[in-house]
Amino acid sequence: MTTPASTPLRLAARYLVGVDGGGSGTRLRLHQAADGRALAYTTSGPSGLGQGVEQAWRHIDHALQAAFDQAGIGRAAPQEIALGLGLAGVEVPAQRAAFLAAAPDFACCVLHNDAQTTLRGAFGGCPGMVVTAGTGSIGLVQVPSGVQRRTGGWGFPVGDEGSGAWLGLRAMQAAQAALDGRGAVTPLAQAVWRIAGADTATLLQWCRDAGQHEYARLAPCVFEAAAAGDASAETLLRAAAAELERIVQALASHVDSAASPLPIVLVGSIGERLQSRWPAALQQRCVRPQGDSAHGALALLQEHLQRNGAGAR
Repeated sequence: MTTPASTPLRLAARYLVGVDGGGSGTRLRLHQAADGRALAYTTSGPSGLGQGVEQAWRHIDHALQAAFDQAGIGRAAPQEIALGLGLAGVEVPAQRAAFLAAAPDFACCVLHNDAQTTLRGAFGGCPGMVVTAGTGSIGLVQVPSGVQRRTGGWGFPVGDEGSGAWLGLRAMQAAQAALDGRGAVTPLAQAVWRIAGADTATLLQWCRDAGQHEYARLAPCVFEAAAAGDASAETLLRAAAAELERIVQALASHVDSAASPLPIVLVGSIGERLQSRWPAALQQRCVRPQGDSAHGALALLQEHLQRNGAGAR
């Protein structure tokens, strides 16, 4: 995995903030630094770096303001806040550098890939596998030696198999095929038309303007159509589940074959809905996470502060 990036430590912080940011939303946890007490949990819009650094900071700032409002305290100055983040898109060097260059003057800012913070939140530093499938998808394993290995997470549209954007892109392809006679007019195609338009010009314009987030918004259409008996939608869902199973198989190649199978945490709005389509043997290995990605970002931030001898104030 990529080494976490951080801004220089400036001052001991009064508040610790953990952020989980992806292609569909931002989740933020605000804690008191002195005693670790949880003060607030808030959400905001997408902060995955692939959708832009300016947007990421804007949505993080919205969630941070909402957290201080929820806690009923005045917003602290950036120098009083230590920020730990797990964001999608961190592994693209230019995006990571641009994000940190635009950071406010926080006490410190520690940046990880969101898969790392999800893994840490899920298993508390113990061995395990995490497969995340929301807007995008990625898998990460920590073996008993502590080494981590990843698979997937190549980004939309070339990767992120089994994710919401992946499903949405295929739903759009089915809708286009139905519109011009290459495919059947199914409940799935009709659901996409209701959102994106039912004529050639409107669909072309929608696809021209759409990005990862917009395609992921089509994914619920696939689940709804499958529930209504659309066989083509169910085929898509089973294909998505199989792609997530392939992630597990790739992660397993990094684990000693003589060791017991590691537990799996399957998270994300899409992953959680696809778990029932996994083989029974895989479902039996799935466990509930100890915490979420924002918890993991907080834990990794606290480790960073301890290593650098920073106390609370």
